[in-house]
Amino acid sequence: MLLHVPQVLTPDELATVRARLAAAAWADGRVTAGHQSARVKANLQLAENGAESRELGALVLKALERSALFMSAALPAFVYPPLFNKYEAGMNFGAHVDNAIRLVPGTQRRLRTDVSATLFLSAPDEYDGGELIVNDTYGTHSAKLPAGDMILYPATSLHRVAPVTRGARVASFFWIQSLVKEDAERAMLFDLDRSIVELGAPDSPAALRLTALYHNLIRKWGAPT
Repeated sequence: MLLHVPQVLTPDELATVRARLAAAAWADGRVTAGHQSARVKANLQLAENGAESRELGALVLKALERSALFMSAALPAFVYPPLFNKYEAGMNFGAHVDNAIRLVPGTQRRLRTDVSATLFLSAPDEYDGGELIVNDTYGTHSAKLPAGDMILYPATSLHRVAPVTRGARVASFFWIQSLVKEDAERAMLFDLDRSIVELGAPDSPAALRLTALYHNLIRKWGAPT
């Protein structure tokens, strides 16, 4: 399931993040890439263990907690601390699949990457190129979203970032281990949850039956963490 989540960050939050990143020191982005990804990756990245990454990552995590759409779609068990990258003119990230398991920095916790997320921090008119291109069983999809908006997609997907030809594309990216491992099952639960919300009348017999079905399916498909 590929999903556009609008306005994850408020205008004030977005302004804060952009101001901090404008003055940040960037390093070679290959430091967090796997063996195959490092061969096709050309971008810049904020130091993963730096104070700025931790502080801005905490801001992003708090914003995610407010997003009912994100919660419904990802069913997060654990979110990897958000990272931040920049693509300047001439930079790109070739086709790759994200690592299946990531060690959370400073811990012994290993996270299974079920869902990938890109939170756009640059406005589309600030750069040319830089589209996130995702290939899945339904074809090829391209995303270049307003600043503060996020795209979610299965971490199993082959994807790439098109070359930037003008300006700079800045984003936050991270992964989610979901309570429900399989993308198809998460997609069905998301559709069911959205249908319950759109029905309204939460005390109606139909809504109660659908709500019970939703939670029982999570019990069936969900895995303890």
